[in-house]
Amino acid sequence: MKHKEESFLTRVRRSLPGLSPAEKRLGDFLCDFPGEVASYSAQELAGLAHVSKATVSRFIQRLGYEDYEAARRHARLEKQSGSRLFLMAAGSDGTQTVAANIAQGIANLEGTFSGIGETQITGAATALLKARKVWVIGFRASAPFATYLQWQLTQVIENVVAIPGAGQTFGEHLASIRKNDVVVFFGLRRRVAQTDRLLKQIDNLGAKVLYVTDESADFNKRVAWHFRCQTLTPGPLFNHTAVMALCHLLITRSIEIAGAEGRVRLRNIEALNDALDEL
Repeated sequence: MKHKEESFLTRVRRSLPGLSPAEKRLGDFLCDFPGEVASYSAQELAGLAHVSKATVSRFIQRLGYEDYEAARRHARLEKQSGSRLFLMAAGSDGTQTVAANIAQGIANLEGTFSGIGETQITGAATALLKARKVWVIGFRASAPFATYLQWQLTQVIENVVAIPGAGQTFGEHLASIRKNDVVVFFGLRRRVAQTDRLLKQIDNLGAKVLYVTDESADFNKRVAWHFRCQTLTPGPLFNHTAVMALCHLLITRSIEIAGAEGRVRLRNIEALNDALDEL
């Protein structure tokens, strides 16, 4: 079995014990701001970390890279799809204005839905309503969106479930997936290692897949729908405004398409809530 390549940050952290004071200062700096390797030259990085260029060269070689450019390429890849630490910039106090965050959220919405049209939203919502069963999957940052979509879809779809539950494994669920099912798979970065294997298994089972990712994911031609949401941010956390907007659109369109039958279910839900005095 092929071993996964060590990340840039893992190499830095592994090298910290036993370093000289100057190299330790550089190592600590890179643990906090690893993205600066992707953005700056060796000379510029030396200035930011208050060490010499020779110290930078020795440290990079200690990490196992042939030269600084090799380290830059590795860090650049992780900056695109890795740890949120790569979004932090040295010299910043970490404060982002409300206006900057709102502006980026709007830009993310526009960038996302310039590539997702009415026909795609309607097609996905129609498939959700016609499915024998809808399965919703999400890990890490994706998990809250999976739970939210599953909960809201229950307004009009009776057989919808978020998997896996606490203490559960996927085998029991995959064995129940059929060709006339729809699987909504949230794969926002950082995606778990089993993502590709799960998608392949679901594809083998013949179910339709709605794949929701951020912009870093390569377009997946094997799924029925792949909606890529822009998550750019002025700060250290990915901006998921467009992901929530996509969930809202899918749910709203499903309710609209469900029509009178959907409204009957909504009325029954409200009547039962009133009868049980739960809300």
